[in-house]
Amino acid sequence: MIESTGLDEEARAELLCYLAIAQLVSKARGGVWLRTDHLVESTRIWLAGNGAKANWSERVELGTLSKKIALGLIGLPGFADTECLARLFTDGWRLDYRSPVVRGIYSACVAELNGEAT
Repeated sequence: MIESTGLDEEARAELLCYLAIAQLVSKARGGVWLRTDHLVESTRIWLAGNGAKANWSERVELGTLSKKIALGLIGLPGFADTECLARLFTDGWRLDYRSPVVRGIYSACVAELNGEAT
């Protein structure tokens, strides 16, 4: 379990969900996972857009977990298709939590953060 110094449990899961989907988008677009600089930038964008703060160790751990979550999802239908992945976002590249797919990924992130993932 990640020890937080800035994010509450819900925010931590939302950031992890955002980063996992960003990983999937990167893989679908270019065949590679997010580079470190893009992962850092994606984290900064999410934090700024949500008025949140997280220390560097929390950011690193969530970035690492995002790839683990994405690896578990990559083989599922639609997760290799940029058009399907784009539908997971609303205007401004915010995740659409009305989408059952986004809610499912969020649930996987909560389980991972709580040590319940298999």
